[in-house]
Amino acid sequence: MALLLWACIIALLVYLWFDKILKPHKFWKNRGIIHNKPVPIFGDTLDNVRRKESFAALTTKLYNQFSNERYFGWYQFMSPILMIRDLDLIKQIGIKDFDYFTDHVSFSTEDIDPLWSKNLFSNKGQKWREMRPALSPSFTGSKMKMIFHLMVECAENFVQYYLEKNEKIVTVEMKDVFTRFTNDVIASAAFGVNCNSLKDPENGFYKRGLEITDFSGFKGLRFFFYKISPILTKLFNITIISKEAGKFFKSIIEDSIKLREEQRIIRPDILHMLMEAKKGKLSDDSTNSNSEGFATAQEAAYHNTSKKTVITDDDIVAQAIIFFIAGFDSSSTLMTYLAYELAVDQEVQQKLYQEIYETDKLCNGKLTYDELVKMKYLDMVVSETLRKWPPTPTTDRACTKNYVIPASKPGEKDVTIEKGTTVWFPIYGLHMDPQYYPDPTKFDPERFSDENKHKIKSGTFVPFGVGPRNCIGSRFALMENKIIVYFILKYFKIVPIERSVIPVVLSKKHFNMTAEGGMWLGLEKRSLI
Repeated sequence: MALLLWACIIALLVYLWFDKILKPHKFWKNRGIIHNKPVPIFGDTLDNVRRKESFAALTTKLYNQFSNERYFGWYQFMSPILMIRDLDLIKQIGIKDFDYFTDHVSFSTEDIDPLWSKNLFSNKGQKWREMRPALSPSFTGSKMKMIFHLMVECAENFVQYYLEKNEKIVTVEMKDVFTRFTNDVIASAAFGVNCNSLKDPENGFYKRGLEITDFSGFKGLRFFFYKISPILTKLFNITIISKEAGKFFKSIIEDSIKLREEQRIIRPDILHMLMEAKKGKLSDDSTNSNSEGFATAQEAAYHNTSKKTVITDDDIVAQAIIFFIAGFDSSSTLMTYLAYELAVDQEVQQKLYQEIYETDKLCNGKLTYDELVKMKYLDMVVSETLRKWPPTPTTDRACTKNYVIPASKPGEKDVTIEKGTTVWFPIYGLHMDPQYYPDPTKFDPERFSDENKHKIKSGTFVPFGVGPRNCIGSRFALMENKIIVYFILKYFKIVPIERSVIPVVLSKKHFNMTAEGGMWLGLEKRSLI
């Protein structure tokens, strides 16, 4: 009897090995799509899991390996992913044939994690088509002008904190302090809460912000656990946003909404605009221009709909939280690398400082929105930072109905991308491709000068994503970054210090562009303007 039991167990294990481990790794072979031989369980990610290479390095290595292909297959653990590297095909899939690729990949559902699944990033199909045009008027240039003063106030608090220190050069871990700055900006501009996370480093808003944006190590496996088994995810109550953090932010927003409605308080911030969108009173004054910066993501014209979108308080909470998650890490990462590049290249920093000095004189020491958006060299520096250090190495799409990629060169055949297949666009690979950007590792803002920016090939600069599902908050991010750089350089020179790691090394344990060991630089006080 025992022998029979062991035989059954072995047979079951063999079946599971072949059906659940080996079979998924035949996905691309069965479809005739070029790919590497996958490592059982790990696919192409073994070196990343073993922390031998960063995620950005992994995706770029694959991008370069298949340099003669329009697309190729690879495996993130056992999940097959089609990487698109041909520009025309990226435009075709991401823009022209968007109806086949409207969604991001799911990581949860409303019954498991409503605060995650109700946000704009997670919305699917018709729900997304209704929600995006309802929310996009909150992020137009004129709306950003309304909240400009809130960001300036946070930036002034930031520099004042370091001006009060009796040190010629203040040693700073840039990612940490910029995370605190973005926390305060989002708290003020999106939630209507005033924070000063440098003076009060343990404030609840910042601590909860760290919690919901930490996807490193085991916490990051929550995404993959849902992909493997949604049933077990629900059974063990595994959520992307913890219950405690969800309650914290939900309470703040609901209390603020109630107070504003009862006392008829109007505070020009994102929360007010979301409340107006809920009432259907938010005007769309978008011009679809990139006057706020070269990198500004453009809104798709066909998002407009005459159908009134129903927006609930839960929807507002969900949008505010995803806005926090998106801005908290990605914006602080951009600021961190911008500071790094300025510290390394003092000539670029001095040229930028000169523009700031001249703008400050024009404004009589009081920066205005209109003068900020006129600063060409500042925009060039920010754009080049986004080119060299995009917030995320890739962006994804989920195929929503079978799609055929027709053959276009000898040796190819028509390929059907089946419904449910994951497609990725290699942002970092494109930005670091020498055929598009000569000497791509060099930080060169002149790539984005008036004389040169027309040379940038369409589709090769996509720091905020591709097509209609690009980042809705690009104007917010650009303005926030420009303001803090303006105020820092007005009062400080950013300099390397003994603890600085030059050249920077990317972390091998984070998905995003995180510096290994932190980003330590110095703030050297200037003679005030």
